[in-house]
Amino acid sequence: RGLVQIPGAECKTAKTEAELSSIFEMGNKNRHTASTKMNAESSRSHLVLSILIESENTSTKKSTKGKLSIIDLAGSERVGKTGCTDDRLKEANSINMSLSALGDVISALTSDESFVPYRNNKLTMLMQDSLGGNAKTLMFCNISPVDYNSAESINSLNYASRVKLVKNDATKNVDNEEVAKLRKQIEILKSG
Repeated sequence: RGLVQIPGAECKTAKTEAELSSIFEMGNKNRHTASTKMNAESSRSHLVLSILIESENTSTKKSTKGKLSIIDLAGSERVGKTGCTDDRLKEANSINMSLSALGDVISALTSDESFVPYRNNKLTMLMQDSLGGNAKTLMFCNISPVDYNSAESINSLNYASRVKLVKNDATKNVDNEEVAKLRKQIEILKSG
C-alpha cells in the first residue's frame, strides 16, 4: 500500500487511547539511554512509533488509510563534549551517520532532485513514507538554553528550517468499495 514495512516488526492493535498510550510506553521503555558528560539520560537510539489508521465510511463503503509516524531522533553529538568512549562512541557515530543521511534526504527533497537517497541508512529507509510522496512532516526541535550548547542549538534550528522546506502533495489514501471488499477477503483468507 505504499507504506514502509519492517520484517519481523510486531504490529499491535489499539482500540482506545489508553491502549495506544500503553504501547507507546512499552516502546519508550525499550529505548536505550546512557549517561554522558552532557546528559545524564542521553538517548542512544532513535524512537519510532508508527500508528496505522484505517477507517471506513459506512454509507459509501470507502476505506481511508493513513499512517502517523512519531519519531524522536537522538541528538547529534560532539564527541569532545560528551566524553564518549567504547560503546557510547560507536552509538554516537551511528547516530551522527543516520542524522547525516537524513540531512541528505532532506536536501534532495528540497532541491527536487530526481534521486532521493533513502537507502543510504536504515533510519531514512524507515522514514521514507514519512518524508516523501504524499506525507506531511512536522518537526519539533528541542534546544538547550545553556550558552555552552549554543552551537548544537543552532545546528538543530538549521536542520529544522531545512525540513520546513520539504513540500509534498498530500492526498488521501482512499479505496473504493470493491477494493475494500477484496482487502477484507484477503484478511479472512489469511486468518484461516
